[in-house]
Amino acid sequence: MSTGRVLLFDSGMGGLTVARAVRHELPFAHLVYAADNAAFPYGAWEEAALVDRIVMVMRRLIEEVQPDIAVIACNTASTIALARLRETFKVPFVGTVPAIKPAAAQSKSGIVGVLATPGTVRREYTHGLIQSFAAHCTVNLHGAPRLAEIAELKLKGVAADIDELRAEIAPVFTQAEGKRTDVVVLGCTHYPLLVDELARAEPWVVRYIDPAPAIARRGADVLGGAALAAAAKPVPPHNAVLLTSARQEAEDALPAYAKMGFHLPYFLGLPA
Repeated sequence: MSTGRVLLFDSGMGGLTVARAVRHELPFAHLVYAADNAAFPYGAWEEAALVDRIVMVMRRLIEEVQPDIAVIACNTASTIALARLRETFKVPFVGTVPAIKPAAAQSKSGIVGVLATPGTVRREYTHGLIQSFAAHCTVNLHGAPRLAEIAELKLKGVAADIDELRAEIAPVFTQAEGKRTDVVVLGCTHYPLLVDELARAEPWVVRYIDPAPAIARRGADVLGGAALAAAAKPVPPHNAVLLTSARQEAEDALPAYAKMGFHLPYFLGLPA
């Protein structure tokens, strides 16, 4: 029997890493994955316009899905729009933020890397996390311009260029006074898709912090406290994927969604 309906939202396919963790944590939940692929990547948007965009898309998604909770499996959307979403809708929201607090706690060298999107790096929220939880560490914060795109391409069957990856991640690997980076935060839900390739590109071995398990646990807690609708809910069905655009690259991505367990695509027709 279903333990509730969970809407998972991202700008693209990175949220599938969170979906995988949510499925593990809530094996009987009814999952629906939504990607705003018409507006991908979010890092290219001006902030106020993007907040309005996210609220507009979420309004449509809530109408379509009628979720018990919504998991914003996107660092950018969470850091800029989560407060507005909570003000606008009654659905409980679970957000995603860079896992700086656990990284600082786990680092033995005191040198922490944070790989994120350029937009997340610019956010005051991110700098506030560093000040609050990692002031005692040296934090190398880097906005990797193409890492999310490389992860999306991997899911579509395009192998990552290890030399390009090496250049993308190099700024978070530093050393001084006999110490060097030993923990790296994966500050975008796309990045865990590349853990095998990152292991080949890294100059030395580090621990990568994937926020997905913690997000899934929080989702389970929130869902447990949510009032689940007693009546059967309409479409979309279990494990559907909703996309805002049916453009060709969306069609190309469908096998990757299916591999992660999401089928029966619905195209919402919401152009950027």
